[in-house]
Amino acid sequence: MSASMVARKTLTYCADQLRRYDRDRFQVALFASEERREAIFALYAFNLEIAKTAESVTESTLGQIRLQWWRERIDEIYAGQARAHQVIEPLARAVRDLKLTRELFDRLLDGREFDLEGRAPRDLAELETYAEATSASLIHLSLEILGAEEGEDARVAGRHVGIAYALTGLLAAVPFHARQKRVYLPEDHLAVAGVDRGLLFELQGSERLSGVAMRLAGRAREHLEAGRAARPVISRAARMALLPAVVAERRLDRLAKADFDPFAPELADPDHLQVWHLAWKSLRGRY
Repeated sequence: MSASMVARKTLTYCADQLRRYDRDRFQVALFASEERREAIFALYAFNLEIAKTAESVTESTLGQIRLQWWRERIDEIYAGQARAHQVIEPLARAVRDLKLTRELFDRLLDGREFDLEGRAPRDLAELETYAEATSASLIHLSLEILGAEEGEDARVAGRHVGIAYALTGLLAAVPFHARQKRVYLPEDHLAVAGVDRGLLFELQGSERLSGVAMRLAGRAREHLEAGRAARPVISRAARMALLPAVVAERRLDRLAKADFDPFAPELADPDHLQVWHLAWKSLRGRY
């Protein structure tokens, strides 16, 4: 990680957007090879654009229009007609030069449809389907950018790491979503535990909510373990795309120290050591 990449004045538009609004993926991208780093930044910036759809609109119809706009831009990219845009242009170069799979972009966009429904996932299966579409698809595209989509082992690892990353991200975002009167925890888990949504929306934790968080954290760890099981047969290039596993693990460790209370004040503080753990794992070829 060079000092020039950290200095704000040297960052491209995509990199700066990530530095501002998606710190975790910005830090992960720093460990991509120099010749592929801007492509990763462009991919992550595209993801940022579609991920913020629900919080950027006042009604679902407007969100559908925004997602459709991006679908049309992806259509244009694959037709070789990308328009001038600070995210579209570098993304189009990555698609053209690296032959990225169109279906994965479609999955990302389709997955974001759920954000506009304004409801909690019915069960863990629906939550993991959402996590796979919105997070694992992104990792699979990262693998392609790095020239490391080398077979079933990498794809399976990418799926598990992607789901784990999404689950931990949603647990970390419980306070943010609660302020918007949104819930991404499975409906059946909340019902069985008897979680009071009134307290949840008032940003108050409870033993019942912590129990739900603990079970989801356990499931995320299972996915991390499954994703790491294939590490010995995955190339070093592929492992950079799987570095989100490091972020997910640190989120889980911090949540456990907070007794699985998503509203614990200490969880709102940035993880200042995260980038150094990413650097150490990257140096050792681990994730």
